[in-house]
Amino acid sequence: MNRAPDVLDAAFAALADPTRRAILSILAQGDATVSELAAPFSMSMPAVSKHLKVLEASGLISRTRNAQFRPCHLERASLDTVGDWIEEHRKVWDGRLDRLDQHLKELKHGKAGQDGTQ
Repeated sequence: MNRAPDVLDAAFAALADPTRRAILSILAQGDATVSELAAPFSMSMPAVSKHLKVLEASGLISRTRNAQFRPCHLERASLDTVGDWIEEHRKVWDGRLDRLDQHLKELKHGKAGQDGTQ
């Protein structure tokens, strides 16, 4: 799959921070206001707002306006894009590790190289 590297870069940069991952976990339960998202953390509202700006810039969350509230919403499609990328690479590495495991088993049992190949 061909995904714009900057989209994945922004998402992974946002996911690198444990506070932002915790915010996403809260939003997985449903939309929440900034105050609701800030409640579990011992940090200032401006600090929480900075985390939300990073998540919004990465496309992992969006904010809507509902009267005087601006609830945050988890953008599952963006998170799915990250998951799809990880899954693609996991499959590649699983295959490589399976082949390595098979080769090592053959070496251990003396089967590799018996026909003149390695």
